[in-house]
Amino acid sequence: MEQEFELIAKTFMGLEPVLAQELTQLGANNVQIGRRMVSFTGDKEMMYRANFSLHTAIRVIKPIKHFKAKSADDVYEEVKKIDWSQYLDLKKSFSVDSVVFSDEFRHSKFVSYKVKDAIVDQFREKTGQRPNISVANPDIRLNMHIAEDKCTLSLDSSGESLHRRGYRQESVEAPLNEVLAAGMILMTGWKGDTDFIDPMCGSGTLLIEAALIARNMAPGVFRKEYAFEKWPDFDAELFDSIYNDDSQEREFNHHIYGYDVDMSAVQKARLNVRAAGLTKDITIEQADFKDFKQPAGKAVIVTNPPYGERISTSDLLGTYRMIGEVLKHRFKDNDAWVLSYREECFDQIGLKPSIKIPLYNGSLECEFRKYQIFEGKLKDFRGEGNILKSDEEKRAMSEKHRFKQNREFKKRLDEQEENEEGDIRTFKFHRMEFKDRNDSGRERRKGNRERYSSDDGYERRGSKPFKGDRNKRDFGKKSRRYEE
Repeated sequence: MEQEFELIAKTFMGLEPVLAQELTQLGANNVQIGRRMVSFTGDKEMMYRANFSLHTAIRVIKPIKHFKAKSADDVYEEVKKIDWSQYLDLKKSFSVDSVVFSDEFRHSKFVSYKVKDAIVDQFREKTGQRPNISVANPDIRLNMHIAEDKCTLSLDSSGESLHRRGYRQESVEAPLNEVLAAGMILMTGWKGDTDFIDPMCGSGTLLIEAALIARNMAPGVFRKEYAFEKWPDFDAELFDSIYNDDSQEREFNHHIYGYDVDMSAVQKARLNVRAAGLTKDITIEQADFKDFKQPAGKAVIVTNPPYGERISTSDLLGTYRMIGEVLKHRFKDNDAWVLSYREECFDQIGLKPSIKIPLYNGSLECEFRKYQIFEGKLKDFRGEGNILKSDEEKRAMSEKHRFKQNREFKKRLDEQEENEEGDIRTFKFHRMEFKDRNDSGRERRKGNRERYSSDDGYERRGSKPFKGDRNKRDFGKKSRRYEE
């Protein structure tokens, strides 16, 4: 049995408990919650599965050395002690990313330079040559974290941030980050047991993430590559078995609905849904939320209205008053969850939230509020045995003190305290150019791993997606075969 080692999954502030729960369900050991991260232990298979299956992780890193340093020279000497031939050779390029919280080390780039110098000097002394450094597309990615004098040097097993799933072809302004969207949905407890509605769906991120959760599909199925695939000890056969294993996927017998008043957003969302191969589960129409009608069956609303920051409306407060009126009169006996930034916007909804969960959307400290819509008085609602807060929701509420310690609601993160990916509302996505309209689901995976081929992304056989030979999973033309 392969020996376990330390791993760290990074995430956005506020999503740590959700990520910890995901890791526990995945079978990780020694799961411990930290600040914007969750540490755990596992073997190589667990590291692969964490990258492939986690909905709320930004990246997964593997610490290779812990040490203390009081100066840049100390960092250089400690890094140089590592046998870098285990991880690098002269044919491979590398990069170093540093995160520093220390009075002694004030510049993260200077720390990165010292780490690079130590590695390069070791190779020069042993071989007379040096490996190349590549910022854009390195073979090996290293991460240095310094908190005062405590240093951790890690291998980045993910590469490009895991929030960049690969299904997004078009985006509206200030798109919701995929990891944040997934975390929001998991916080609601929704697992596909009712219909799901986003009445202000934008480019459809919440809709697609909801479908993945409902079907228990790994978000990594869209990815072209991971950083660990370039490691010397990469086990292609093991990762192939993980990639092609659909045994945990499940049926989804309800439906997901998205609406937006902007036809341009509707078209972009439809394109993204088609690229994800989920048009059978998701319907998107142009409609104004003010025209919303009471659903025939049980449903949940999860939505991210404009905040008045980068996206606004001619009457922002009026929009939130309308949201409150619609929920109160046309969403009875259901739950609605709203993410927003401004207290005055929430005030306009005019409904008492049963739970408030602090979340960061980029640098903005937002709140994710749950509204239980029912007729009559709260006392009568409780008297009928209904519960306003589940145990999990109470635990989520208890996390709020971490946000209130040194900041107030609506305050932005300091520049030094930015979430790892920066302001995720400023990320610009670019449409993928399809080489063939019949290959509209995906572009080819790098090497000889082919992407999906069908008019709807995934090829579906029967009512369940991804059904096929476990050793050569059939997605139309998609497979993960490695040549000898």
